[in-house]
Amino acid sequence: MFNDYMVKLGSKRSAIRELHEFGNRRAKVSGQDGVFDFSIGNPSVPIPAAVKDALVKLTSQSDSVAVHSYTSSQGSEEAREAISRGISKRFGKYVPSDLIYMTCGASAALAISINALCEPDDEFILCAPYFPEYTVYIRTAGGKEATVPFLENFDIDLVALEAAITPRTKAVIVNSPNNPSGKIYSLDLLERLANILSRKSAEFGKPIFIIADEPYRELVYSDKEVPYVMNVYPHSLVCYSYSKALSLPGERIGYIAICPDAANARELYSAVLGAGRALGYVCAPSLFQKMLAMCESEKAPIESYRTNCQLLYDGLTRIGFECVPPEGAFYLFIKAPNGDSEDMSDRAKEFGLLIVPGDDFAAKGYCRVAYCVDKDVIIRSLPLFEKLKESYEK
Repeated sequence: MFNDYMVKLGSKRSAIRELHEFGNRRAKVSGQDGVFDFSIGNPSVPIPAAVKDALVKLTSQSDSVAVHSYTSSQGSEEAREAISRGISKRFGKYVPSDLIYMTCGASAALAISINALCEPDDEFILCAPYFPEYTVYIRTAGGKEATVPFLENFDIDLVALEAAITPRTKAVIVNSPNNPSGKIYSLDLLERLANILSRKSAEFGKPIFIIADEPYRELVYSDKEVPYVMNVYPHSLVCYSYSKALSLPGERIGYIAICPDAANARELYSAVLGAGRALGYVCAPSLFQKMLAMCESEKAPIESYRTNCQLLYDGLTRIGFECVPPEGAFYLFIKAPNGDSEDMSDRAKEFGLLIVPGDDFAAKGYCRVAYCVDKDVIIRSLPLFEKLKESYEK
C-alpha cells in the first residue's frame, strides 16, 4: 500500500536520533543533570555578532514581503556571488555563481548531488568511517554503495579503494574533517586519491567524481590544512553547510559548488537544478540567503570546542580508554574495551552517558562522543566514564 523502503526508514530512527530521544525521555524522569548527552552534533557556541546584527537589520525592515519572498530556484544571485568571492579569496579557485546552488544545509546538498549524478545501478564509494545517512541518499537515488575500510590512523585505505572501483563507479564521497573520527585527510592523501581516480576515469572512458562533504571545514584545532578538493581534482563537487561555521544548525542553509573544470560542468549544473526540482529542494530559506550576502566570511568561535576536545581526550585516556586524537570537527572516537561498540553504548546508558556506537558509521568497535557541550558537562561526566571503564574490569 505504501513505499516499503520509506516505511522502514520512518519506522527506525538513526542510532544518533534514537539515543538523543532516549536522553530526552530519561531527563524527564531523572532530571537533566542525570543525562550526559554526547549523541548529537549540535553546535554549542553563539552565532557571530555580525550575523545576529544582519538578521536583526533584515527582519526590522519595513518591507517584510521583500525580505521573505522567494528567491530563484537555485538561490539568490547576491548569495551565490558572495560565496563565489569567498571561495576565490580563500582557496584561489574561481567558481562562477552559476555553478553554485543554494540548499537547505549539507544534507540537501548531498541528496541533490547524488541524485544529479546517479544513473540506474551506479555505485558510490564510501570511505569508512562515514555519516550513515549517505547510504539513505544513495539508495533513494537508485544507486548502490561500496564501503572502503580505514587504516589504523583513520586515513582512507587507498589500496582497497582502487580495488573497489568498477565501471559502475560514479563517485567517491569524502568527508574531512571527518564525522565521526575527527580525521583531516592530508593533501598528499587526496593527491594520491586523485591520481587513482584519474587513471580509472581514463581506463573506463568516463569521469569518476569526488563529492566533498564539508560541514566541518572551519572546525580545526591544529595547524593542519584542510585541502580544497577542487584544487586537487577537477571532477568534483563541494557540499557545504553553515550549520557549524556560523553555529546555525536549525536554519538549514548551505550550497553545492561544482568545479568549473569538471567534465560537462554546465550539464552537471543542469542536473543539479533538475534534482533540486524533483526532490522539492528549491529556493533555500531566503532570509538566510540575504544574511549570507552580508556575512559569508564570518566564522563562529571554536575556542570552547578546542578546550572541550583536550579536556575530554586527556580525561578519557587518563582513565584508560583508547581514543583517536581529533584533528577537527567536534567528535572523539573512543575504542570499546571489549571490541563491542553496541555493548559499550548500552553500558554507558546505565550511567547516563549517551555515546553513539560506531556500527552505523562502518566502524565497529568504536563509539562516537560529541563534545559540543558545556565544559561543565564534560567535567561532571568523567567520573561516570571512570565507572564505565571499571564495569569492564569487573
